[in-house]
Amino acid sequence: MIKRFLQANLVWEIGQLALAVFLASLGLKAFLLPNGFLDGGVTGISILLSKLTGIEISIILPIISIPFFVIGWFTISRKTVIRSIISVLVLSLIIHFENFQSITDDKLLISIFGGLFLGAGIGLAIKNGSVLDGSEILGIFLNEKTGISIGLIIFWFNVVLFLLASLLFSIEVAMYSVLTYIITAKTIDLILEGFEDYVGLMIVTEKSKEMQIALLKNIGQGLTIYNGSKGYGSQGEKQDLKIIHTVVNRIDTKKAYRILHEVDTDAFVIEFDVNRVSGGVLRKYLTRSKQRELSPTLFRNNEIDI
Repeated sequence: MIKRFLQANLVWEIGQLALAVFLASLGLKAFLLPNGFLDGGVTGISILLSKLTGIEISIILPIISIPFFVIGWFTISRKTVIRSIISVLVLSLIIHFENFQSITDDKLLISIFGGLFLGAGIGLAIKNGSVLDGSEILGIFLNEKTGISIGLIIFWFNVVLFLLASLLFSIEVAMYSVLTYIITAKTIDLILEGFEDYVGLMIVTEKSKEMQIALLKNIGQGLTIYNGSKGYGSQGEKQDLKIIHTVVNRIDTKKAYRILHEVDTDAFVIEFDVNRVSGGVLRKYLTRSKQRELSPTLFRNNEIDI
């Protein structure tokens, strides 16, 4: 039974990787390459070198990726590196033999849809244990060596790339390429994190019990309550406060703040981004699957045991 499950899972991952490579090649061949636009990372370097030398990107891309895969061999999972090598080689072959015609000559549409297809391909590949762009591997490597965040490393990597594009070609090409990169990055985020977006709220209020009841009844999210021994604010020193910690769907954020102000206009609230959350009671809007709900006994006699 377990063996069948693993085999089915492997087939599913390979199928998704194949789709990822196809989407990335579509973004490159039907949008970016015919119109001379760049993307960020190793793909952008390959396009840049292809424009300068006239050599096919299908040849340059795997060659440029070699140093990044060597770094990855000593930095990340070797299984991921092997999958990435195969994915890049297949991508290069598809780009070489693919005969997609340029769909549009509108520069804005090229940037938007080129970024969407490329980002969807890269994101789907990452989600299934592969990398189509080696700049992420470089980011991981330098992060371990220097402590600089991966996002910051990739950002400056691309800043240099787009500056070169503006000097070698035109500022307009560089600007459209930046737009392509932004759309690609946001699409990758959506593929990896999903469309359900959450924010965290930390609430300090003298009306903790009333606030908990209002949030539980009207938002339906789980709550965690901390004991605050002492605090200092606009109303002076406060002791023995109950601090409410909760995670809400971004769609419910305005509703949550309305409840907060109705219960206590002086409540101190900190909002922060939540990168990943699982378990607990979370309200989801983009799924039909049965969701966890708070127990009805929690609201018996309109009281919460605090």
